[in-house]
Parts: sequence; structure tokens; C-alpha cells
Amino acid sequence: MSNLASLNLNLIPSSCVTLADAELAIVQESAGQRLAILAPRGASILNDFQGATSEHTDKVLLLGEWNATNIAGLRKNFSWLTPRPLGLQTSAGMGDRIGLATPGHIRAVRAVKGNIAPIYAQQSIREMTRTGRSAQQVMDDATWGIFAEGWRDAMGADADHLKTTADMDACAAAGFTFYTIDPGEHVDSEADTASASVLEQKIAALPWSQLETTYADFAKRYVGQAIQLESHSVAINQEAVARAAVKYGRAVAHIVAMYRHLVAKKIPCELEVSVDETDTPTTHAEHIIVASELKRLGVQWVSLAPRYIGRFEKSADYIGDVGAFEKDFAVHAEIARAYGPYKLSIHTGSDKFSIYGITMQQTRGLVHLKTAGTSYLEALRTVAAFDPGFFRAIYVFARENYEHDRHSYLLSGSLDNAPVPASLRDADLPTLLNQFDAREILHATFGSVLTAKKSDGTFVFYDKFMSVLRGNPEAYAKNLEIHFIKHLQPFVSQG
Repeated sequence: MSNLASLNLNLIPSSCVTLADAELAIVQESAGQRLAILAPRGASILNDFQGATSEHTDKVLLLGEWNATNIAGLRKNFSWLTPRPLGLQTSAGMGDRIGLATPGHIRAVRAVKGNIAPIYAQQSIREMTRTGRSAQQVMDDATWGIFAEGWRDAMGADADHLKTTADMDACAAAGFTFYTIDPGEHVDSEADTASASVLEQKIAALPWSQLETTYADFAKRYVGQAIQLESHSVAINQEAVARAAVKYGRAVAHIVAMYRHLVAKKIPCELEVSVDETDTPTTHAEHIIVASELKRLGVQWVSLAPRYIGRFEKSADYIGDVGAFEKDFAVHAEIARAYGPYKLSIHTGSDKFSIYGITMQQTRGLVHLKTAGTSYLEALRTVAAFDPGFFRAIYVFARENYEHDRHSYLLSGSLDNAPVPASLRDADLPTLLNQFDAREILHATFGSVLTAKKSDGTFVFYDKFMSVLRGNPEAYAKNLEIHFIKHLQPFVSQG
């Protein structure tokens, strides 16, 4: 990079790359980052980018903004920026709600020196809606960070919690490779407690034609079965079959329809099935029945997220009896090996430090960790360090919006138990990120904080929030690296 380096630009060393006669790198400036390209005059690569140009002897220097055109140009010229399916390798998804977290995520993956396959572009449709980002923006921001850090190994891209084919289409157009289907709206949790007569009515109303079977045949496949796993046996009686049919029948039909829509696109991809955001845990018998029905209907998936016992709250450790979780999870892991093999996915996986080792051990590495909000909280930690007054204003706003924003999440954080802003000195504000209730309040309100506008249409927080982070990228990356090393280290294979 001798020619480009000689131009007195603040290059990010990890981003420097040569392609034929062109040199490319990310430049760190006080207000953010730009792409620098030094190439011979008339070089075809310059046609793939836009920006201000200047002459340097017989070469042209192009300085381009962080935008869709320039990121598309990077993907066109460097194949290693294209996500790909990851298969059954131990993997971790690191969601990024603001688009600046990828460098910190990459540094953590490198620091643990394991064989964890990463997913850097990951965002649910719900999160995109709350932050006003598109699937393409999520992909583009991750691509920029990947290029900046010089990540050349395989990585995936998770279109998370997809509920409609339209959402799937948008993510496919952006190049996502990992599709998480969320049929939660089609899961009937009343099945767990419904009377026999109500179950009978619900069974009759199921979409048996879409399931390509009848209830009589469905019941014949499972009633009276005793499934022998490696070290456990799962008995399935008539009541369990009836309740499983009602609880998951419509969900299975929805998954099949979504899967067939995806397969018809003929793109490199893999599927995750998620039933974690439901009211009641997935029993072992239900797991077996759902997996068996999906296989019967031709669905192929790489990972599955049941609803586990205990509470999985956002950016908090596991809440429940860890010993009971391990016993229950061990059977789910045996089912996943017997009916796949496929990975078990840990959704709402941020900060579940007490169970990470358990999930890795019991699955023998067939596990996928999914995190998201914890990266946003590390952004807040960075903001608190550099502008405590601004962070205080965010916390006041978050408290005002918490009761409204919490409704779509499983949360137990209470305003009454969270420190009130007036009780904290500026120096103490970062400790809010370590207090359970305040942490959940700040997590749940990310969408409101990032999209709040004044009467004149300007953002209340977003512009300044991003300015602090863009002006202090190393601090944010370091906070993320420290935090995610703790997440990832338990998933490093010891074999």
C-alpha cells in the first residue's frame, strides 16, 4: 500500500487491500469513515464507485462516502464480502441495530481464536421496523465493517424472525443467506390447557390439506410411540399428540409455505425454524413431532429454536433453575442429533452466561447463539463515557417510553426498581448498564430513542448518538470486543 499510504491519509491498516493496479482502504476521519481508492487513470474499477476525485501523478484518488453505491462496488470486486451458508459449524449471530458494531464483533471472534462461524449482518424485521432500517442497509453496514476489519473468512447473514414472504423477498434481494422463520403467530398456546372438547374442535379446524395429511394418519404416526434417544426415552400418548397438533399444526403449515417460497428462489441459503417467542415451553414430544412433520413435508433446516424452560429476557442472564434447564436441554439436544442432525439455536441469547457452557456441551457444538440488543447497550456505554449529559437525557426518555415499548418483549424490569436519573452523578451513569432494571429499560426503548423526532422533523437523539460513536470508533469497538469475548469463549471447541 506504499502509494496510498504516502498520501497522508489516516488509513485503517486492516482494510488495506490491492486489486490489480488499484489500492483500496478505509480512511478514519473525525466525522466518520470514507473509502479511499488509488488507481491508474481510466482504471475500470473506478466506474464501480462514486466520490470526489483528485489527480496524483499518473493515478486518481477517489474518496467515497459510506453509501450503498460504494458498498455494492466493494462486494462486486471482493468475493469474500459475500455471505454464504455456514452449515452445522458452531455459530454466533451478532445483531447490530445501528450499523457500527461489526468491527468490535470481528475483533471478539478473532480474540477467542475458535472455530465459531460468525454472522455479522443480522436483524429481525421487528428491529428493522423500529429503527427505520432496510434489509439492504443492514447488509451494507455490516459489509463496510467487514471490509474495514479485513475479515476474509466465511460468514453468514441472518434475515431474522421472518413472518411473511414479502419480508423474505426483501432480505433475499439484499443477499441474506440464513433465513429464520418465525411462525409464533400461528402457535396456539391454549392447547396446553384446553379441554378435550375444545381440542377436538381445534383439531377439526386445522389446515390438514396444507399439512398433506389427516388427523387420523397424524395420530397413527405418533400415538403410543416411545422414542428411544441416546440416554432418554420420550413416551408420546394420545393427549400429547392432540395438544401438539393444535399447538403447532398451523405453525408447521406456515413454515412449509415459507420454506417452499424460499427454495423457489434458487439462491444459496439455509433455514432456521424458530418457535421461541411463544407463551409456553416446547415439550420433548412436541419437538419430536414438529421435527418429524417438517421432515415428512420436505423441509430442510440447519437449526431450530424451541421455546426452552425458564425465562430468556433481553440482555439479561438466564432466569430459572440452571440444573433443570440442563436436564431439559440435554433431551432437546439428543432429539436434534436423532432427527437431523441440526443445531439448537439460542434466541434472546445475549448475556446468558450461566448456560452457555451447558448448551455447548450438551449439543456437542451443534449450537447457534443469537444476540442483538447487547451491542446497542454497549453503544450506550460508550456514549455515557464520552457525553454523560446526553446519556442522561436518553435514560430519562427511555423511562418515559418503557411501559409502551416493553409490550412485545418478555421483560420483568421495573421502573420502580431502576435508579432515578436525579440520584446519579455523571460519573455513575455507566453503572446503569450493569443494573438489571435499568438495563432492560434501555434495551426495550432502542427503537423510540433512535427514531424520536422534534416538531421540525429533526432527530432528538439519533444524529448526536451516531456522531459520538463515529467520532470514537475504537472505544466502541473495544467495549464490544470485551463484552463479546465473554459471550463467545464458552463456544470455542475444546477438541
